[in-house]
Amino acid sequence: MASKVDIIYGEHTTAGVNAELSGDALWLSAKDFERVSGWTHKPEGFCKGDVCVPVPSARAGEMVAGNRYNITAVAALLGQPVVADPAHGVWCIGEAAAERTRALTSLNAPDFELPDLSGRAHRLSDYRGQKVLLVSWASW
Repeated sequence: MASKVDIIYGEHTTAGVNAELSGDALWLSAKDFERVSGWTHKPEGFCKGDVCVPVPSARAGEMVAGNRYNITAVAALLGQPVVADPAHGVWCIGEAAAERTRALTSLNAPDFELPDLSGRAHRLSDYRGQKVLLVSWASW
């Protein structure tokens, strides 16, 4: 069944993507697949930049159908978690565990932006090269 969906891929949101839902599979055109995820399908597998992940021949049919790609199956291949709300047409695909581990062990905080008390926005990247003390608190 073809429909328009919103896909949150990492930190990037793409609204109104033409997709076909078949069970748990979310099929996108090659153009939309690349626009949403940044990955392209090549003979060597799914590639992004210098990284290519081969597709096991036994699983090729669940990921590739002509010029359409099942983004949920590719996410599983890449180790990315997927959360879907088909009733509202929303899919969220997170970072792979290996990427999260690399980011956490790098000792580099991810870039973020927060306002100060006067409402002026500050980005962590504005302070690169300087010592910064981050203080966080949670009630849970």
